Formats: sequence, structure tokens, C-alpha cells
Amino acid sequence: MWKALENALIPVAAGGKLLLAIYNDTGSQSARWRWIKKTYNRLPRLMKTPFAILVSAPEEAKSLVRSLARARPSEYIQSWTQYDQNRGMNHWHDLIDWVGGYPYEVAKPEEIFDFYRARGFMLTKLKCGAVGLGCNEFVFQRTS
Repeated sequence: MWKALENALIPVAAGGKLLLAIYNDTGSQSARWRWIKKTYNRLPRLMKTPFAILVSAPEEAKSLVRSLARARPSEYIQSWTQYDQNRGMNHWHDLIDWVGGYPYEVAKPEEIFDFYRARGFMLTKLKCGAVGLGCNEFVFQRTS
């Protein structure tokens, strides 16, 4: 990842902008997901689907319970039947993309900030916080 981040700055002219989205480093949670993703990719094909179901079951159960608690079970059903309208892929393929997405590299926002500041970039916009395992988003401008 760090070599790719280094390469990303090469074509940016003075005054030019660089936009990045990097998975947030949440410590042990990120380490657990790295293990899950690595394990999924090492499994024989026949074991991948059961593993993905097992790994995703807790979050799916929470989502179902939330929709039932709001007396709107159709919300959960729609999360499967209409998912592609928002994400461009169906719910199952997105789940497999997440569980099997390896390599999985993460960084803390300050690591990205320090990395680019040391290379003549100024942070002009940042979206982070409450992203959990999602991506922190950065906009840098080359100052030199």
C-alpha cells in the first residue's frame, strides 16, 4: 500500500490535487478482518460459501433484528432484493467482495497525513470518524 501511495503522487503537478480513500485502521478489529479475509482466500472453493455465511451471520442478524424492532421487516428483505440499486452489485456479491477482499491494508488518518505532508502535500479536506472499518477520505494539494 505504501509503495502505491508513493506512486500515486508522481503524476500530481504543483497545485494539483490527490484524492484518496484508505481503509481505517481500527486496531484489533482490522487485524481480525485481515485474518478473516486471508483465511477465506486460503480455503478450498467448497468451504468459502459456508465461511462467508458464518462470518456475516452476526451482522445480518443485527440488521434483521433492527428492522423487526422498527416493525419494518420489509427493510431487511429490501436490503437483499434492492441492494444493487445503490451499490451496483447484489448484496451477496458485495458480502463476498468484503469477506474475500484480500490483501486488506489499513492506515490511521495521521499516518496518511504525515506521509503526504513529508512529500510536499497539504491536506485540504478530510472525511473520517465514525467510519469504523470503512474508508477515511482525503484530499491533498501539492504545495511544491
